[in-house]
Amino acid sequence: MPELPEVETVVRGLRGVLEGRRFAHVAVNRPDLRRPLPVDLGQRLTGARVTGLGRRAKYGLIDTDRGDTVIFHLGMSGRMRLDAPAPEKHDHIVFTTDDGHTVAFNDARRFGSLDLVPTADLGSHPLLADIGPEPLGDGLTAAHLRAAFKDRVAPVKALLLDQTVVAGLGNIYVCEALHLTGLHPARAGGDIPAAKFGPLVDAIRSVLNAAIAAGGSSLRDFVQLDGELGYFQNDWRVYGREGAACPVCAKPVVRIVQSGRSSFFCPSCQKPPRA
Repeated sequence: MPELPEVETVVRGLRGVLEGRRFAHVAVNRPDLRRPLPVDLGQRLTGARVTGLGRRAKYGLIDTDRGDTVIFHLGMSGRMRLDAPAPEKHDHIVFTTDDGHTVAFNDARRFGSLDLVPTADLGSHPLLADIGPEPLGDGLTAAHLRAAFKDRVAPVKALLLDQTVVAGLGNIYVCEALHLTGLHPARAGGDIPAAKFGPLVDAIRSVLNAAIAAGGSSLRDFVQLDGELGYFQNDWRVYGREGAACPVCAKPVVRIVQSGRSSFFCPSCQKPPRA
């Protein structure tokens, strides 16, 4: 599933195409994706001008001059196709701008979603209401993590994946940030030393910024708006590298399963939890 860097990459690509343009036509080719689409989606968007694009956690946001905002989530296989030479079977929503560009929301597995809500109500929308601070914003601080982790017995990895603690983090970038910080993914949140929270925030930001600069990580279906692959997977330190040499100490990277998901770490650099 695309994580924060992949969604940010898509939003930045869309910004150059959509911002300031009007939707000349919006074709809605099916009534639902993961959830039902608004029945009046095409009518409400056709003729609207795009006033801004942004991102909240793993959701892309498209603001219009009609006081509505499109919220989209790419799910497992969703992608945005720009000016494709021919339509594809799974182009479920197609936006055509007043200068002739097309953007198709293509989703073969239909695990993605798209909604249209009043912009003024974004903060209370069920998808966004309980999300924690953005990791690249001022809200993510050492003090915030220290308070969120206090007395928690849940593993640090699980806490960082909790969207109410930090917005937008996923499996890949949590594994990478924990390696940079030297924290074992199974270590209890309440057992993290106070001195580690600042470096953990710095590691999260460093990993995310590097991934965005690389266009994200291409796993399975993710591609950028122009169809190019992201290439941050070439710079992974531990994720997906079971048995490979740790870039710090050259010991083999290990994989464990936590809550049904793979965690990759170096047992030498990331010491195990206390017994």
